[in-house]
Amino acid sequence: MITVASDDAESLAVGALEWLLKAARDTGDGVAWPDTLTDEQVTPVLYNGSSGVLTALLDAWRYFADDRYADMTLRGACSVAAAVGEWEDSGLYTGVAGMAVALRGVHRVLGDTAARVAADRALDVLRSRYDGAGWNDWFELVAGNAGIALAALECGDLDLAQLALERYPRTAEPTTAGVQWEVETGRVHRMLHMSHGTLGIACALAAVGRTTDRPDLVDLAVAGAADVVSRNEAGPDGFLVAYSDPQQQHERIERHNYGWCHGAAGDAQAFRLLAQVLPDDPAWPALADRCWHTVVDSGIPRRIRPGFWDNNGRCCGTAGVLALACDRQVERGDGRDFADLLVADLAARATTDTDGIRWSNVEHRQTPSDLAPATGWAMGNAGIIRELLRHARISTNRDPHYAVPPPGPPTYRLSAQVSRAAAEQLSA
Repeated sequence: MITVASDDAESLAVGALEWLLKAARDTGDGVAWPDTLTDEQVTPVLYNGSSGVLTALLDAWRYFADDRYADMTLRGACSVAAAVGEWEDSGLYTGVAGMAVALRGVHRVLGDTAARVAADRALDVLRSRYDGAGWNDWFELVAGNAGIALAALECGDLDLAQLALERYPRTAEPTTAGVQWEVETGRVHRMLHMSHGTLGIACALAAVGRTTDRPDLVDLAVAGAADVVSRNEAGPDGFLVAYSDPQQQHERIERHNYGWCHGAAGDAQAFRLLAQVLPDDPAWPALADRCWHTVVDSGIPRRIRPGFWDNNGRCCGTAGVLALACDRQVERGDGRDFADLLVADLAARATTDTDGIRWSNVEHRQTPSDLAPATGWAMGNAGIIRELLRHARISTNRDPHYAVPPPGPPTYRLSAQVSRAAAEQLSA
């Protein structure tokens, strides 16, 4: 039985890594991960598959200098590389774009030549699928063209990043305060937040615009963010915007959320990026501060009522808020106490046994309500591990400057690289 103290992020991560390593399956091309252990199929994608797991393993190798993690990363990269040409979806979190990001990360951190070649091949696949307007009918970050732009930027392909954003100036819909976009062509509801909405699109525009010296893209990002800011319902000290406009009527959708995907934790990351892109404008860091105030005062991570804060993951749960708290510790100096509270909550909700540590999210309308533990970046161990290790690095002063460039995709720090020769020896 693995035991952890309630505030020990490192020991939580160790147990979670053990479970993740045991969850790997041999594919013949390497190893890969299913979304949950009950799934028969593995998936190579970033959101809930092997590409997201590679992110956690890279951070684990950097933190512990344990070559088990590097070896498993390289074996996992082999399976992702083998899937590049066959995977039909092109998106960042759902397809080939995210696979390119993961493979590029493996090359940057471990020096693995095969991963670099596979990442380049993934970018070639994306170029071959461009139909003159984009890759699909989605405008948003998770599956759509905005996410592909961010992936291309992360991989250093600036031409592809700009190509992915060509449609946005002509498809922007003017509003009284700025602009907005469809989530998907033909959808009535306009989404507003990071994962599927205007702020995620604004992040892609701002990040690519800054890097490619395209002030027109930055201006469009500002117009999108301005529309969302005009919808704030929390007064001058906070920031809280509805899930969508018009509000989707569904029993599982509340008007306000607090996580990375549809809430203030993710909104803060968008404003944090705009503060970096436009450092002379004090409005953006002030908006990020207001988001932080709202998150801290929201009641999370307590389950105030059934259905409130039933997720531990990186996308719409505790780990995504911990990511913001880690960034606040580095950049604003005020996230430590709340980060400690979040880590203690993760410890309290963990399942711990001889197999390791994992987390079950909750669907309170089902019986039993505990969902199967997940492996991946968005809802499972991988995303939680990365933020636990970041918190441990920052709070112990091992890496006090470990902030992650907003808004994603997952990026990889280059300190503590091994030599290419060492990487080749690991993969032999």
